[in-house]
Amino acid sequence: MSETSQILNLPYIQPAQAQKHVTHNEALRMLDAIVQLSVADADRTQPPASPQPGDRHIVASGATGDWTGKDGQVAIFDFSAWVFVEPKEGWQAYDRSIGGLLTHDGTGWAPIPVNLNAADLQNLDGVGINASADPVNRFALASEASLFGHDGAGHQLKVNKATTGDTASLLFQSGFTGHAEMGLAGDTAFSVKVSPDGIAWTTALNVDPGTGAITGAAIQQSATDSSPGRLMVAEHGVLRADILGTVAEVGGVPTGALFESGSNSDGSWVRFADGTQICRLTTTLNFNASSRLLRDWTYPVPFASGSDVSVNLSLSTEFEATPDPEDFAFFGARHGVSGGNVGCSLRLYRRTGGTDFQPGDTMTVYATAIGRWT
Repeated sequence: MSETSQILNLPYIQPAQAQKHVTHNEALRMLDAIVQLSVADADRTQPPASPQPGDRHIVASGATGDWTGKDGQVAIFDFSAWVFVEPKEGWQAYDRSIGGLLTHDGTGWAPIPVNLNAADLQNLDGVGINASADPVNRFALASEASLFGHDGAGHQLKVNKATTGDTASLLFQSGFTGHAEMGLAGDTAFSVKVSPDGIAWTTALNVDPGTGAITGAAIQQSATDSSPGRLMVAEHGVLRADILGTVAEVGGVPTGALFESGSNSDGSWVRFADGTQICRLTTTLNFNASSRLLRDWTYPVPFASGSDVSVNLSLSTEFEATPDPEDFAFFGARHGVSGGNVGCSLRLYRRTGGTDFQPGDTMTVYATAIGRWT
């Protein structure tokens, strides 16, 4: 059987021991010294000159005299001599000289902050709230949400980096694998990056700090880029100001407005960015011969040289002609009268054997010419 207890080393009364009260009283003295431990101080390296029975001190490092070799132990003055107790990890003691608690971590004593003020919370090595901080993540928080409130006005969350080549960003993770990051990553341009695995990253958006212009994989790369999901940019897209104006193209790629339109005494026209041109005219065909009514039409704007031009005529109900409409055999246009790309001849014929047209006969028609301006 052991002669002392496992934790506080209190003496046990042994079987058939004489003067049992001596052992019992020794154990009581030890308990009296270390239970509800309160010490006068913890910074002494030598005993006080006139100690009183029951005085307790924590011996400071580098002790001398009667305390030599007792650094960190609890010194108790027992009437005529100093008794020492070696503390164990987790012990606590109230230090009356500082008005605060000390705790022993297995190697030494350290204060437990009580009645904290602002100075006590400066330059901490780390803070963990429901989580453990580490040398990289010096502030760690495990919570359903975080709230950063105002102090009567606005509020800014600032992320600062040391040099241009460093990173100041917000990293979004799933299972501690990064999948999205936004901020200043390696330069001073704000960027948004994404990753499927936390290893390979794609810059979706990059904002030039000088101009505010945006580039990146999420942006249209050229005027012909029609990749799904990409954002259209001004130089490759169509702005409100570009819808109606002057059409143009370079190498088959539109560089001007979507539509161009106008009119003059020869009719109206509209040009499209894809090269299509449509000319329209409401006019009157006049007597030209007994077999036909005719009018030469110079287009309000020419079509491209050498392009195919299709001309269609539709008759109105307004006409003054001798033949009955059932005698109308053909109406249409012939090119070459004024040049194929600049005009045509609009004609209405009677069928063979039908009633002849007479001088003064007229017919109102609607003419439409379709071709290309480029």
